[in-house]
Amino acid sequence: MRTRAAVALEAGKPLEVMEVNLEGPKAGEVMVEIKATGICHTDEFTRSGADPEGIFPSILGHEGAGVVVKVGPGVTSVKPGDHVIPLYTPECRQCKSCLSGKTNLCTAIRSTQGQGLMPDGTSRFSYNGEPLYHYMGCSTFSEYTVVAEVSLAKVNPNANPEQVCLLGCGVMAGFGAAVNTGGVKRGDSVAVIGCGGVGMAAIAGARLAGATTVIAIDISDAKLERAKNEFGATHTINSKDLSDDELTEKVQELTGGFGVDVAIESVGQPKTYRQAFYIRDLAGRVVLVGVPTPDMTLELPFLDVFGRGGSLKSSWYGDCLPERDFPMYVDLFQQGRFPLDKFVDDRVQLDGVQSAMEEMDKGQVLRSVVEFK
Repeated sequence: MRTRAAVALEAGKPLEVMEVNLEGPKAGEVMVEIKATGICHTDEFTRSGADPEGIFPSILGHEGAGVVVKVGPGVTSVKPGDHVIPLYTPECRQCKSCLSGKTNLCTAIRSTQGQGLMPDGTSRFSYNGEPLYHYMGCSTFSEYTVVAEVSLAKVNPNANPEQVCLLGCGVMAGFGAAVNTGGVKRGDSVAVIGCGGVGMAAIAGARLAGATTVIAIDISDAKLERAKNEFGATHTINSKDLSDDELTEKVQELTGGFGVDVAIESVGQPKTYRQAFYIRDLAGRVVLVGVPTPDMTLELPFLDVFGRGGSLKSSWYGDCLPERDFPMYVDLFQQGRFPLDKFVDDRVQLDGVQSAMEEMDKGQVLRSVVEFK
């Protein structure tokens, strides 16, 4: 069949919207009609050519929501008409990671997915007889896509896909960093460094979990205002002109001199990693969710690491269990308990995906969503 898609033909070149061929699902695969997809910084990271694992030509997008239209042989967990969210990390429930409860690290299709291919080592997309590669097992910048059965989470059909699609990456990453990785509980104090989409989700997650003090830290007054007025931050700090010591002092002033129970870093820079380490209480937890570039290193005095309790953790995919968490968070949103709708700043059609990516890269929006009509 033919489907319109935004294709990354070469690294660093703008996406081109074109009609491409899409083969039907094979054994263990599912065809999904994408209803909406968020635009994530990771998509731009790959398109720009900075991603060392980027493969071209490919169809980007990994933050989608849609409806199952066809299933391949052997598929039993979903059927045509089911509403689903594609997963860039699958949940096979059979590999060592899944059996140990770390389904966010599932290895079932990691080798082929990393090559931009389906589990059988081939692609379902093509253009003029040449293959186009899949992206993160999802390729949601297409009206229709084919994904592995294990790369889908079924969700409430009454939920708005333009909003729940954001759970596919950014919102889940931030929310899970607070609730799953950070283990925020009632009465905790939390600081979130970086108030982009991921950071705002961490703030909202911390409040939902019962944190009584949630400190938003950023260099943008506009983002800090949104963090407080829309996502539940109780305090804000503009760190633009502060030294690391001054930032630590301000956080300690807001927490009775101790520092926070959980510090969440959502920027992905060595400076903010260090800041997160020092603004926590001696027994506090540090959660690193901002993704660094391959050449970055983190330096901390060994005695400071040795002399502090608590923990230092990275958070991948929000340490979520997709089959459990995605439907649950959709229901929380449906109940009005989680402000998922507030993340959507702009809606575009597929032809506007490139300009929307540029707006996002400039920090002008939390999330833009592509609507498929």
